[in-house]
Amino acid sequence: MENKVHCLVLSFPAQGHINPMLQFSKLLQQEGIKVTLSTTLFFGTKLHKLPPSITLETISDGFDTAGFSEAKSFRAYLDHFWQVGPQNLEKLIERLAKTNNPIDCVIYDAFYPWVLDVAKRVGIVGVPFLTQNAGVNSIYYHVLIGKLRVPLDVEEISLPELPRLRRKDLPSFLLNYEKDPCFLDLAMDQFSNLDQADWILCNSFHELDQKVIDWTIKIWPNFRTIGPSIPSMFLDKRIKYDEDYGATQFQSEECMEWLNSKPKGSVVYVSFGSLASLNEEQLEEVASGLKDCESYFLWVVRPSEETKLPKDFEKKTQKGLVVTWCSQLKVLAHESIGCFVTHCGWNSTLEAISLGVPIVAMPQWSDQATNAKFIVDVWKIGIRVPSDEKQVVRRSGMKDCILEIMDGDKGIEIKNNVMQFKALATGAVGVGGSSHRNITEFVNSLFHYTSITQSNRSPAFILQ
Repeated sequence: MENKVHCLVLSFPAQGHINPMLQFSKLLQQEGIKVTLSTTLFFGTKLHKLPPSITLETISDGFDTAGFSEAKSFRAYLDHFWQVGPQNLEKLIERLAKTNNPIDCVIYDAFYPWVLDVAKRVGIVGVPFLTQNAGVNSIYYHVLIGKLRVPLDVEEISLPELPRLRRKDLPSFLLNYEKDPCFLDLAMDQFSNLDQADWILCNSFHELDQKVIDWTIKIWPNFRTIGPSIPSMFLDKRIKYDEDYGATQFQSEECMEWLNSKPKGSVVYVSFGSLASLNEEQLEEVASGLKDCESYFLWVVRPSEETKLPKDFEKKTQKGLVVTWCSQLKVLAHESIGCFVTHCGWNSTLEAISLGVPIVAMPQWSDQATNAKFIVDVWKIGIRVPSDEKQVVRRSGMKDCILEIMDGDKGIEIKNNVMQFKALATGAVGVGGSSHRNITEFVNSLFHYTSITQSNRSPAFILQ
């Protein structure tokens, strides 16, 4: 049955979105499905090291020279993309329909709800892919249906199967809605037409969020978790040589040799992701906290952030190393790593869980504060660093949290908890695990759909 089904996988143009979708594409290939990856023209030109078995096709968002930064505002970017995107996607599907492998299914980032309309119009399967955790999805859904109103006029909220959430635990888009509604609108719109989707896929695993996932399935019976969507060699090892996502924008790496020289569990790894921007005051506090703590540290500072570092801060010493990029999975898997100081983006959180690394949480924006809430109070796999009235994390608080995880009694408990979740994550994607079963069910339904349409029977998509 190999290559009888052809899926177009359409990603939002951001590293944190394309990584899990590309990884899922590799799993589909393992099951005999042909995959074409697609993203915007500008973002596509920046990708390196795509797997040779996956074809890349791009569509124009109307900003082909510089992407987001070419638009007057993010709202202007979205408005224009949402105008031209549907017709450009339909042209791509029509062009591929004239080949030997027409598109049978489009799996799309849920940030693009309009893709489902295109899929319905051209008669193919439409499948949104949710890149955030199930609890965050629930929050946005409740805003959409009016059960959670913005601007917020309460200090604490309670939603089905979620812990009680204070304002500081909520996605920043809810708190900043009056200043800029664009991001919350984008997040909410993911759920505007999910009831019409053929399947709904989510990058999580059932054992991590059982209650909220079971609640979600009651709302959308075709909702399935398929994660953690990270390279196979760091989990079940079923895909040989699958050691990175394969869609990096960056190519340099210099830290593994430095890590090799450090004792087991002795290094603090620090990274705030591919988008979060810290101001100079916050970067100075982080730099001082790392210098003051007793542990070795490896700190990833993007080129755009380097100029904010204190002028006297040395980037390479026996104690610490600052790099502009590293292979995060390889670093987290290295035996010298003792904890991960992170912004708590969902991909970074899943990677830490999957590799059994305790977390020092420093959320910045978007869904990160909610992820931090789960990390600290639900899964109990990390500590959140307190911030002051200026929302700045101070060096003393950071130093104390690192010390607690690296050497304290609470750190021992946290390490035990994260190792248990690591085992659950590995089991979920392994043969017979919850995510593996869901992927198998989804793949079998695609083959069933294709056999029906190729037999000139009803093109309606039938859930198995």
